[in-house]
Amino acid sequence: MNFRRPLAVLLAAALTACLGSVDIGGTLSGLPAGSSITLQNNGGDNLTLTANGSFTFSDAIADGESYSVTILTQPAGATCVVTSGTGTVAESTSSSITSVVVTCTATAGISGTVSGLASGLNLTLQNVSGGVTSELIVPKDGSWIFPGTPTSGATYAVTVKTQPPGQTCSIPNGTGTYTSGTATAITVTCV
Repeated sequence: MNFRRPLAVLLAAALTACLGSVDIGGTLSGLPAGSSITLQNNGGDNLTLTANGSFTFSDAIADGESYSVTILTQPAGATCVVTSGTGTVAESTSSSITSVVVTCTATAGISGTVSGLASGLNLTLQNVSGGVTSELIVPKDGSWIFPGTPTSGATYAVTVKTQPPGQTCSIPNGTGTYTSGTATAITVTCV
């Protein structure tokens, strides 16, 4: 009778049971009010954040495994970068890794997000800012931004110029005064 194989299976199971797991997280800063960002760890474990502060992914990482935090979806009106987002969990690590830093910087321009837009459809937005009218075709859900940088203190009024076929899109927060260095985070909802 060969006892080597069962013994190897038992040793592997015991070793796996001894290995710990570590939560991966960090801090988010600079996210514009009303915006959201979606992060991923190792190409999955999506985490959507709507406020600045600390965060932790739901899936822990086992000792000896690597982690790689990336941005899946940028927020409207800002560009974010990840620093200290990759590494390998050391076997001696007994606490959570909280060193991932996500920093967002507001982009210039009138911007926002669209949600509920049916696949294959688009809508046309119109903005009147500082006496200048511009249009923007939005081809899918997600972030959008009008090109150009408005003058600080200029008013803006974003409306839906052309509705997508079979849908109605609304903008509850499409007017305001642009402040340089801040995001407008205008929400377009289609049903």
